Amino acid sequence: MSIKIVPVIMAGGKGTRLWPLSRAAAAKQFIRFLGEETLLQKTLARVSDEALYDAPVVVTNEDFRFLVAEQARELGVPLDGIVLEPEARNTAAAVAAAALLVAGRHGRDTLIQILPSDHEITVDATYRSCVEKAAKAAQDGKIVTFGITPTEPATGYGYIEIGKELVDGVHQVSRFVEKPNADVAEEMLAKGNYAWNSGMFVFSAGQMIAELEALAPEVLAAVEKSIENAKTDLDFTRLDAESFAESPSISIDYAVMEKTENAAVVPASITWSDLGSWDAIWKLAGGDENGNVVNGNATVSDTTNSLVMSRNAHLAVQGMEGVAVIASEDAVYVGRLDRSQDVGNLVKMLAADKKTSHLTENHPTALRPWGGYTSILNGDRFQVKRLFVHPEKKLSLQKHHHRAEHWVCVKGTAEVTIDDKVTVLHENQSIYIPQGSVHRLANPGKIRLEVIEVQTGSYLGEDDIIRLVDEFGRS
Repeated sequence: MSIKIVPVIMAGGKGTRLWPLSRAAAAKQFIRFLGEETLLQKTLARVSDEALYDAPVVVTNEDFRFLVAEQARELGVPLDGIVLEPEARNTAAAVAAAALLVAGRHGRDTLIQILPSDHEITVDATYRSCVEKAAKAAQDGKIVTFGITPTEPATGYGYIEIGKELVDGVHQVSRFVEKPNADVAEEMLAKGNYAWNSGMFVFSAGQMIAELEALAPEVLAAVEKSIENAKTDLDFTRLDAESFAESPSISIDYAVMEKTENAAVVPASITWSDLGSWDAIWKLAGGDENGNVVNGNATVSDTTNSLVMSRNAHLAVQGMEGVAVIASEDAVYVGRLDRSQDVGNLVKMLAADKKTSHLTENHPTALRPWGGYTSILNGDRFQVKRLFVHPEKKLSLQKHHHRAEHWVCVKGTAEVTIDDKVTVLHENQSIYIPQGSVHRLANPGKIRLEVIEVQTGSYLGEDDIIRLVDEFGRS
């Protein structure tokens, strides 16, 4: 191809269909389900083909900004920018922001590929061919989506009815179909001219701006204003909250794709999954001789066609068939694989109960731009955490009004600042941080630092952190 594509990766979603591993504050795109890379990192790796793509732009939100930056850094993928949505306004506003920003930086003729951050795709000659066909059609003014060749009558996906061929490998979109019931899905599969709606698009920045201006002017106007009033913060473009909130909350499918005369589809016989359920994870991984996928601390016996994963306690599963058993640090899910699309309803039940709502929001392990921490034990007036700090990173210079802390270095080297004194701790050494003292923890070494922190005091909440100096711009 003579022209490159700017990939725009949508990474702001907070889905919980893969609970208990995926939660609102730890969405699935940042989780390592199978293998060493997260879904976001796999997406970044997929667009690292310099013959096809320019540096990617990532659209995310305030809560995930440092996760995106750190996971890109781990992979060694340079980003063209990280755009922060002040709030979720569905995909039309996110696409509008991407089109306007890319047009401003690279010109209105620049091609953009919209990519969800949480899909699994095999990059091969077929995939590259589909992208190139879509790019050529986009140069001619089409807004091109990818229709995945269905392998089963799935009810968890929307569908696209494929119309007449416009140019080589690119077809007219006859219509979009909402997620069907089983009977309708069977009928569409039998007809053969239907494809799964992948949520991926290729278009020129200028064409998308023109379509939004004609078909969704309220979205475009609000996003234009939010960009005019945007602020640059470190490597982030922070869209103006007040302006962005004026955008209608509508998907790009409803706002543009179902109305435009320029919609096109590339039928794509590629290996693809949106990994929207535990059943999809099981199918993607491929089972052993008994059809089982076992990951982490787990043992199975007399069990078939099941997915068993544990991040913490050892799971022992016996005499089961077709089940998902998933354990995080603080919750276990057990259900039939063929019912895994219903996990969202279960999560709503948990969220509605004050005793369990916290299980849908946060993990015991919280990630921060410097590393993160895992809550190990909570009691009356004390809490125990395991802190991990990336090489050459440091926490904010801070103090607490209501607690003191004890730090024990268990791995690596810790540089500890307490008021005007700096102390270096090695493994098996400890230090005490009095209540109210100004302090900071840093990792000056080349390996990850791990520290056991014991907090004691009358109040141990995260909001009892007064940051005095912070290299990540947090207040």
